[in-house]
Amino acid sequence: MFIRLAQQHQQFVQDLVINLQALTIILERRGYTASCYTCGEQMNSASFMVSLKEKHLIRFLVSDYGITWMELWDDRELMKLEGAEAINQLQELANIVKHSTAIQLTK
Repeated sequence: MFIRLAQQHQQFVQDLVINLQALTIILERRGYTASCYTCGEQMNSASFMVSLKEKHLIRFLVSDYGITWMELWDDRELMKLEGAEAINQLQELANIVKHSTAIQLTK
């Protein structure tokens, strides 16, 4: 049972890393400064960052050790979330990007 759970967790992290890379590409195309760095080719961790406005930075970290969302303003931490809450916040960011893209397509 534990081996199966470990494998599922690894797959989950890899899927999350792939989605972060895709979100980075979309954000860059929309004119945001964004990056997603991974360690190695196994895709078992990533550091995602996006600058939403001047001095407003989002940082999302994912690895086998955990998942963290940090929102910074002028290099000061505004919010730090972990686990499911961090993923929910990432989904909110993706929804905003998706919604703003849909608005532009209808113009």
